[in-house]
Amino acid sequence: MKHLLLGIAACFFASAPGVAQQATNTLPRVAIAGLGIESSTFSPAVTHEEAFHARYSGEVFNAYPFMMGAAPLRKQARWFPAVVGKSLPGGAVTREAYESLVHKMLDSLKKYGPYDGLYFDIHGAMSVKGLDDPEGDLITRIRDVVGYKTLISTSMDLHGNVSERLAQNTDLMTCYRMAPHEDAMQTKERAVVNLLARLKSGKGKPAYKALITVPILLPGEKTSTRIEPGRSLYADVEPLADKQPGVVDAGIWIGYAWADEPRNHAAVMVVGDDKTKVTQTAEKLATNFWNVRNQFGFVAPTGALDEVLTKAITSTKRPFYISDTGDNPTAGGAGDVTWTLTEILKRSEFRKPDGPTLIYASIPDPGFVKKAMAAGVGGHIEGTAGAIVDNRFAPPVFLNGTVESIVKGDKDAEVEVVVKMGSVHAIVTQKRKPYHEEKDFTRLGLNPRTADIVVVKIGYLQPELYEMQKDWIMALTPGGVDQDLFRLTYKRIQRPMFPFDKEMKTPDLSAKLIPVSGMAK
Repeated sequence: MKHLLLGIAACFFASAPGVAQQATNTLPRVAIAGLGIESSTFSPAVTHEEAFHARYSGEVFNAYPFMMGAAPLRKQARWFPAVVGKSLPGGAVTREAYESLVHKMLDSLKKYGPYDGLYFDIHGAMSVKGLDDPEGDLITRIRDVVGYKTLISTSMDLHGNVSERLAQNTDLMTCYRMAPHEDAMQTKERAVVNLLARLKSGKGKPAYKALITVPILLPGEKTSTRIEPGRSLYADVEPLADKQPGVVDAGIWIGYAWADEPRNHAAVMVVGDDKTKVTQTAEKLATNFWNVRNQFGFVAPTGALDEVLTKAITSTKRPFYISDTGDNPTAGGAGDVTWTLTEILKRSEFRKPDGPTLIYASIPDPGFVKKAMAAGVGGHIEGTAGAIVDNRFAPPVFLNGTVESIVKGDKDAEVEVVVKMGSVHAIVTQKRKPYHEEKDFTRLGLNPRTADIVVVKIGYLQPELYEMQKDWIMALTPGGVDQDLFRLTYKRIQRPMFPFDKEMKTPDLSAKLIPVSGMAK
C-alpha cells in the first residue's frame, strides 16, 4: 500500500477523462457516505436513528485516522463528507430511522455535487423493517443523485452480504480479510486508495466484476481467520487481489447468519481489467471455499452453560473466560437476555464472598441503574434487571447485593454500575455495551486479569480479551444470535444451503460477470 500511496502522490495532478475535473491542476471531487450495522432478524430488538451516532460534514473525517489532519490521503482530493453512521449491532432498523438518515445523506450529496468519486463505507448486514437488501437500496438511491459517471468504491465487513444490486451499482469493492477484524481500518484505507488510483490514472471503472454466490451460511465463530480452514482460505486473497496485474481487488464474504433474507449467504467478488484473471480468480476462491466447507468448526471449545461453568470453577487456569454467545451485542443480540446470569446466580459456588470471583458483563436496565445511583457506592440494592427487550428465555433477573461502583460517561453504556453478590460482580448498564477491552473493566474497578472467571456477552474473543485469557470456552446460550443455527427458523434464505442441506449437490461456482455500473444488463 505504501508504494501505491507514493504512486498516487506522484500523479495526483493527472485527470481522468469523462469526470468532473478538467484542468490538470484540479483535485478530484470525492464524497464520503455510508451506514453500517449488523441486524439480527431473530431478535425482538429494534434499532433507532440515534444508535448510529451519525457524523456529518467535517465530523466524518474523525472516523478515518488515515484521513485526519495532514494525512497524505487528505491532500489528494477535495473531500465532501455527507453522512456516515455506524451502530452497535442490534435488531432490525426501523423504517423511519433508515429513511431519515438516507434523506439527510442524499440532501447533502445533492448540495455539493457533482463528484468524480464516492467512498461508500458500509457493513453489509443491515436489516430494515419492511425492506430487503437495504445496502442495495441505499446505493441505488445514491446513484439517482450522483449519477453513473461517479466512481464508487465500497468497503465492507466480511460478515456483510453482497447482493447483485449492490454489486451492480458499485465499481470497486473490498472487504476485511481478518476475523476478528484487526484489519478494519486498513481495509477502509485500501478502498480509498483504490478509488484515488483509478481516478488519477484515468483508468476509471474496472471493466470486469465477477460475482459468485457461494451457498454457505455459517456464523463468524466458525469461520475465524485465527484457525483453519479460515486462516488459509483468507491467506490466498492478498496475493491474488493485490499482486496480480489486471486485478484491482478480491474478497470473500462469509455473509451474516442471523438475518433471514435471500441475500444472506457467502459470496466472492473480484474486480479488475483483465477478464480472464478476474473470472479465474473468483472461481478459484469460490471453489477453495466450497471445498473446505466441512472443515469449519468453532474457534474455541463449546458446551452447554452448566458444564462450562463446572469446568471454569474447577480449572486451575486463571482467568478463565466464558463467551455468553447467544445474546452477543457485537453480533446483533439484544444484549439484555438474562438467562446466563440467572443460571450463574443459582450456583452455590458463587453465593459466598470467598467463592470463585466472577465478573459478568453485562445486563442493560436503566431502571435498575437509577435505583443503584440512589443507593450510592457501598449501598445495598435489590431489584430486577434485564429482559426488557428479549424475555423469551428468562424473565428479569433478581439482583440483591452491594453497589461497588458507578461510572458515567461511556459513549455506549452512558452509566455503568457494578453490583457484588457473593463472589459475583455483575455489570448493569444504562444502555447495552459490549466489553472487549481491558479498560472497559478497569475503569469500573474490576481486574479481568486477576478474576477467576470472566463471562462476556461475545462470540470469539476480541484481541485484548484473547490475550488476557488463560483458558476459554464458548457457551452455547440462547438469544437472537444463537450459534446453533438449526435452532433458528429460516424461511427466506435461498435453498439448498450448507450446512442445512448437507447432501446438496456441488453448486455452480462459475463466475457471473456483473455489468459496469450504469450499463443495462
